[in-house]
Amino acid sequence: MDSNVNGLMFQLGNIMRIDNGFVEESVCFNTAGGYIVVSYNDTSMGRNNRQQVRLNINRNTKIINFRGQNLCTCCIQEGMWINAIFSGAMTRSIPPQANAFLIIVQGRSQQLVSSVTIDRIASIDLENSSFYTGNRNDINSQTRFIVNNNTVITDREGNRIRLRNLRPGQLVRVNHANFQTASIPPQTTAFSVQVLQ
Repeated sequence: MDSNVNGLMFQLGNIMRIDNGFVEESVCFNTAGGYIVVSYNDTSMGRNNRQQVRLNINRNTKIINFRGQNLCTCCIQEGMWINAIFSGAMTRSIPPQANAFLIIVQGRSQQLVSSVTIDRIASIDLENSSFYTGNRNDINSQTRFIVNNNTVITDREGNRIRLRNLRPGQLVRVNHANFQTASIPPQTTAFSVQVLQ
């Protein structure tokens, strides 16, 4: 996670609050249930410490956008920024879990922080909805881009295509999140992919 992301958690009695949390994972069981995993900075020890919490969503959870319009559980997706109010009674699991009372969707990460990478596709992983760029023989030169339902993929003429239409060796322009995991190769979310050659 990029160090510029400053999601913070506060305790108000038995109620917890996260401001500017980043949605790392979103699971929608149906329109009234599911959960999200949110990352934030814990400053309780006097320094920034990246933490996560799983917020369980049920039919009593109020989900709105920043304009106050109602949203469904499935509208919350990975890469979004949220404010949340939830129960202070949390499990001791990793990450801890709590029931969400209110979630306010602030926007998508692509609206807030994004970068552009122009590189050749090394390989495509259809099973895990991702592709790699860089030198196919050097994992240290590669980046893994995660493709989700919101990722827009276009050919050279600007026509929408699918991940399965991409081929190794193609030169692509990837608009992606401004953060990467510390894994090898690093991973990040692709917002748009345009085939250049």
